[in-house]
Amino acid sequence: MRDLFDDDHESFRSSVAAFVAKEMAPDYAQWEADGIMPREVFAAAGRYGFLGMAIPETLGGGGTADFRFNVVLAEELAAHGIGGAGLGLTLHNDICTPYFTEYCTAEQSQRWLPGIASGELITAIAMTEPGTGSDLAGIATTAIRDGDEYVVNGSKTFITNGINSDLVIVAAKTDPSQRHSGLSLLVVERGMPGFERGRNLEKIGLHSQDTAELFFADVRVPVANRLGDEGQGFAYLAANLAQERLSIAVTGVAAAAAAMRWTVDYVTERTAFGKPISDFQNTKFVLAEAATQVDVAQAYVDQCVTRLNEQRLSPDEAARAKYWSTEVQQRVIDRCLQLFGGYGYMTEYPIARAYADARVTSIYGGTNEVMKTIIAKSLGL
Repeated sequence: MRDLFDDDHESFRSSVAAFVAKEMAPDYAQWEADGIMPREVFAAAGRYGFLGMAIPETLGGGGTADFRFNVVLAEELAAHGIGGAGLGLTLHNDICTPYFTEYCTAEQSQRWLPGIASGELITAIAMTEPGTGSDLAGIATTAIRDGDEYVVNGSKTFITNGINSDLVIVAAKTDPSQRHSGLSLLVVERGMPGFERGRNLEKIGLHSQDTAELFFADVRVPVANRLGDEGQGFAYLAANLAQERLSIAVTGVAAAAAAMRWTVDYVTERTAFGKPISDFQNTKFVLAEAATQVDVAQAYVDQCVTRLNEQRLSPDEAARAKYWSTEVQQRVIDRCLQLFGGYGYMTEYPIARAYADARVTSIYGGTNEVMKTIIAKSLGL
């Protein structure tokens, strides 16, 4: 029994569920085939109040920093089997928006936040490079100041919302001689000369999520587009990584719970050797084990959500949540797919898409090996 939510969250859940069922689920298979979700879906989500919940009401947002509303959105997307397209929305809300609400100046807030809340300005964050993944201090993209502008050169890869995005938070070295202290965050806007998008990358899963390469060739970005102070980019990234990793954990548990529900329904209806698959002891044991793993992971993730709302979530707690939840996600979905037999391998079944979508979760947001390193440091090792 969960006690994380109150009536406001459940009312919000009903609205989100109706939106996902009407506006996303019917066209999801086509988006998967196309490799991208239409931009109009962001605008529709914005009209219903499902974007920018943490943005002030005066700027078009929901006016609440309560992360439980973000959790509800992620859970309903997972419940309907919306993987790739769902990631586009949760990245916009959970991962990118905090940088704008925390570090924007008053002028930047007026310029960007209303569009972020309405879905007219789609966001992305560009950290990963062809030669740099989890080691953020090794970023090679440079942003050299020239008067009132920075000249940005470099490339990024595996960027979520890479094709659809209008505002890209780019981590770049404003002082290439330094590692951590040389990093700054700049907002590169759609249409800036020298900013080019590469191909929409073909992936194992999350097909409806546009993941792209980005290229910067002498892109002149106004100093007015810098988020926060120069040289503080690494500190800003580190401060926001806890919420990013918790967001991944939330979706991981929700995806595993959805797989459980689909599987229970399937084994109850499907027969073998003259009786429902659910009657076999192996089926009962597999689902009992999976249900226990999901419930235990859910309890810890809910605890982390509460701590995040209280601004007490530590990096190692977020690392634990991300590591364990994504491992549970992959393990549970794999076992559930097995119970579907050959049908589990067919992409028309949501369990098959969930299986493919789950594989990357132990990689992005910091690999689970990095999560273990963070956890080990918290133990004094």
